[in-house]
Amino acid sequence: MALDNIGKNKIVNDPVHGFIHIPSGISYELVEHSFFQRLRRIKQLGLTFLVFPGAFHNRFQHALGATHLMSLAIETIRSKGHVITQAEEEGVYAAILLHDIGHGPFSHALEYSIVDGITHERISELFMKRLNHQFEGELSVAIKIFKNEYPKHFLNQLVSSQLDMDRLDYLRRDSFFSGVTEGVVGSTRIIKMLDVRNDQLVVEAKGIYSIEKFLIARRLMYWQVYLHKTVIAAEEMMVHILKRAKYLAERGAELFATPSLSYFLYNKVGKLEFENPNAVLNGRSALEIFADLDDDDIMVSIKVWSNHSDKVLSYLCKCIRDRQLFKIEIQKTAFTEEYIDQVKKNVKNYFGCSNHALDSLVISNSISNNAYSANDDRIIILYKDGTQCDISEASDMLDASVLSKTVKKYYLCYPKIQESFM
Repeated sequence: MALDNIGKNKIVNDPVHGFIHIPSGISYELVEHSFFQRLRRIKQLGLTFLVFPGAFHNRFQHALGATHLMSLAIETIRSKGHVITQAEEEGVYAAILLHDIGHGPFSHALEYSIVDGITHERISELFMKRLNHQFEGELSVAIKIFKNEYPKHFLNQLVSSQLDMDRLDYLRRDSFFSGVTEGVVGSTRIIKMLDVRNDQLVVEAKGIYSIEKFLIARRLMYWQVYLHKTVIAAEEMMVHILKRAKYLAERGAELFATPSLSYFLYNKVGKLEFENPNAVLNGRSALEIFADLDDDDIMVSIKVWSNHSDKVLSYLCKCIRDRQLFKIEIQKTAFTEEYIDQVKKNVKNYFGCSNHALDSLVISNSISNNAYSANDDRIIILYKDGTQCDISEASDMLDASVLSKTVKKYYLCYPKIQESFM
């Protein structure tokens, strides 16, 4: 597909970064493509709006914001004497624009329910390959950068690392829309401090305090927003709605669904189907059908399923529709089997449901997070004398052992029922 937009410009007024300029060329074409426009219909934070009412922003906004920050990073790195060719610039823009294109409705809900054995990262890569074919190889550099197969490793770090443009945007953006001010980070200041040494991103020493704030903000946002206990409860309910719908569909039950959602409910769709272009239904591949699937497909189905004859599906859907979310208990140690069995017994007695239904009503799982991992692409501080060290060693405030420690918590979700039954 030849590019015919030379000289065209797109300027977007973003509430977080102000005016964002989308350059002509492949970036412009990608933003205009239906695959990318679909991200307008995928919420950035899934069901988090049920806890933070302002969190209705979408992955389209985030992708544009991350691309804007990437343009600032490229400008900064070039100003410090490093060569980034025009092809590399366009490639890294395309890579960050498309880094989230494989996300399904409500983030990871589909990965855990009706799509089997394939991650959103792999789906993103498949979308990029499909687009590369459409654009006659224009995305070849972008794909190499995205997969960390391009000779300049620091370009991949700008897309995916512990200090990438993805994180620098989503922390500010999610903080802005959720109203949780602890997530505000000085993204522009951090970007101005970036440099490259031995093909690795480094941060000038005068940026240490901004990095400290960034890591603290990330930790707080995870526990206050992304892993907020009520958000977890809502997301588990969504996963089990889709699992229940898939269970019923496999047994021939009639379920209202949009054509794209129906495909995933009534067919076994996984890694093989996504990666095989010859696996088509009515002339369309799994990837093309997935490209039609968004939050609207799920929410309209939930509204209809609220009146379905299956009581478990109906109950869960009404709970999401009316925000009657499950009770959730969180603790640092795993719940005992005796305690879980007692909760299941109480729920079963209250609802008079089957043992199989309890799998959708009493949910036990765990969450974990760490603010910084020394095993991944580390955040390296560069001093004026040329010496370098890890941020955990350079900081006089951050404790490396605390930063790197993975915090794991266990949770148990179940319906809120009368105290006399608990």
